[in-house]
Amino acid sequence: MHIQVKELSKSFGGDYAVHGVSFDIEEGKLIGLLGPSGGGKTTILRMLAGLEQPSSGEIYFHGRRVENEPPQKRGIGFVFQNYALFKHMTVFDNIAFGLAVQKKSRKETRERVEKLLNLTGLAGLGGRYPHQLSGGQKQRVAFARAIAPEPQLLLLDEPFAAIDAKVRKELRTWLREMINRLKITTIFVTHDQEEAVEVADEIMVINKGRLEQKGTPWDIYKEPQTPFVAAFIGESNLVEDCSRLRGFEREGVAKGMIRPEFIEIFRPGEGTFVSAYEKGTVRSLFFRGTSWEVEIESGPHRLLAYRSLEQEALEVGDQVGLLIHRLYRFDEHSGVMVENASKIDPLPVYI
Repeated sequence: MHIQVKELSKSFGGDYAVHGVSFDIEEGKLIGLLGPSGGGKTTILRMLAGLEQPSSGEIYFHGRRVENEPPQKRGIGFVFQNYALFKHMTVFDNIAFGLAVQKKSRKETRERVEKLLNLTGLAGLGGRYPHQLSGGQKQRVAFARAIAPEPQLLLLDEPFAAIDAKVRKELRTWLREMINRLKITTIFVTHDQEEAVEVADEIMVINKGRLEQKGTPWDIYKEPQTPFVAAFIGESNLVEDCSRLRGFEREGVAKGMIRPEFIEIFRPGEGTFVSAYEKGTVRSLFFRGTSWEVEIESGPHRLLAYRSLEQEALEVGDQVGLLIHRLYRFDEHSGVMVENASKIDPLPVYI
C-alpha cells in the first residue's frame, strides 16, 4: 500500500500533539517513526489506523482519501505495545480472531492459522494460552493475529518495548525477515535509535509533533538536516559557535555538530596540520570494547572522541592535540557538512 499524508495535525485542548506533518511511503517499505517520548509518534500511528480523528490534514491509501473512514475499512493490522492478547483464548483462537470477523470458513481459518504458526515460529503452541508464553512468543502471536486478515498496512506501536534486551535483538532480525517475506507496508514506532537503524528501510524523525527529517538510516546519520536530528542520532558534540574552532573561522557565528569519529587525537610528537589543531586535556576515558571513548576539555568545549586500542593509551590529565576534520554547520533551515579549511596547507607539528 502506498501512503500519502498531507499537513496532518492533531490538537488536544488547544495543544498540538502533531502539527503539519506531510510524507509519502512507498509500497512494501518498512518505516521507523523515531523520536523522544511524547513527540507525537503514536498519535500519527493512531490517526493512520483510524483510532484518532485528525484535527486537520489528509490521509491517502493508494490514492483513496481515508481520514474519515472507520478503522475496519482501512485494511490495517495493528500490533500494540502491550500485545493486547485475549487472555481467555488460545494462541490459535487469538490468531483466528480477525478471520472470524471476516466470516472465513473453518477450513480457510485453520489453513491460514497453521501457516502463520509455522511462519512465526509458533508451531505446536496453538493450544496454549497467553499466560503460558514468554514475552517474545506473545509478541509473535500479536504479530500473527495482525497479519492473519492479510492487511495492506501493518502498524506497530513500540512492539519490542516490553521485552528484555536479548530477546528484543532477536525479534528485530525476525521482524525484518518477516516483512521482507510478506511485502507488507509497515510502520513501527520506537524511541530506540539502534532499533530503528537496524530494522527500518527509512526513518522518520519526529520531534514536538513535527517531522524533522525522513531518509535512510545512513543518510540521516551522514547528513542530518537539523540540530535535533544531529544530536538524537548517534553520538555527537554540539557547539554553539563553530567559528571559534580552528579551520572553521570563515563559517561565521553558527551552531555546529561534530561526530566523535570526525575528531583525531594526538599525543605530543604525533600528527600534522599545525594550523588546524585545538589543544585539550583528557578528562575521562571509557572502554567501549573496540575503542576508547575519550572526553576532552578544549577551551569552552567538552568533546567526545574515539581512540583506537592499537594506539598508545591515554590517561586522565594528559595534554593532547585535536584535529577536527569536519563538522555539520546549521542555520535556521538546514545543515551542511564543512571540511576544516586549515588542512589545505599541511605543516609538520610537534606539541
